[in-house]
Amino acid sequence: MAERPDLNKDTRVCISLAGRPSDLGTRFHNSLYAELGLDFLYKAFTTTDLEGAVRGVRALGIRGCSVSMPFKSAIIPLLDGLEDSARDIGAVNTVVNDGGRLTGANTDVEAVASLLVQHGLDPDQRAVIRGSGSMASAVSSAFARAGFRRTTIWARNRTEGAAIAARDGHRFSDVEPDAADLLVNVTPLGMTGADEDVLAFDPDLIRGARAVLDVVAVPVDTPLVHAARAAELHVVTGAEVHALQAALQFERYTGVRLTRAQVARAAAFARGT
Repeated sequence: MAERPDLNKDTRVCISLAGRPSDLGTRFHNSLYAELGLDFLYKAFTTTDLEGAVRGVRALGIRGCSVSMPFKSAIIPLLDGLEDSARDIGAVNTVVNDGGRLTGANTDVEAVASLLVQHGLDPDQRAVIRGSGSMASAVSSAFARAGFRRTTIWARNRTEGAAIAARDGHRFSDVEPDAADLLVNVTPLGMTGADEDVLAFDPDLIRGARAVLDVVAVPVDTPLVHAARAAELHVVTGAEVHALQAALQFERYTGVRLTRAQVARAAAFARGT
């Protein structure tokens, strides 16, 4: 592994803005800077002054900015432009600063769409996406991009869920469907915290499915992932989603396209595995 150059006046800085910052992105990006000998530094932040933070990104020449809840939509009016991935869903998770011009993208959309193809998941499958938040919106858009036309958005929030479904040409339900081939959890169920022991779908529905995608990144082995593996289903984990979306951010910030092996090493390091 090459050594990262010493910090100096020309070191380029990337940051994250999140309501609850974690070390995943920080460890992922900085490990790759070191491996590739890139003169970059990545640091996580939170803020109560989003407008001031964005002014700082522009004024200080911060090269890139990862954006998490609750800032994904609120940041849009503060930017100069949007890529289609962000414009289509009204949410940004990545900002790139090109000489003071700030452009927003959504690499969650791109990562999920890519993973559907990488895993060979059939677009003719009946898919159920549980959730109606900004990440559910990104996943729904990714499914539409990937050509899935038999998709149902299942959510308690009828207003948000139905709007996402209508936008992407999916169905909406406020009750759990009876059957599905592909189950997708885009809720906090299974995430470390109050809901970490909650199974996102009915056990019978899981046993009747063919595949599961759980976007929860921590822990990787959620109750849904555990149940899916026990039923010998095809599984796509939240760790894969997080790693690929981070890799797409890394490419925008540095201009370096990562190999799958590099992404896997950085993801493992970020998780301490």
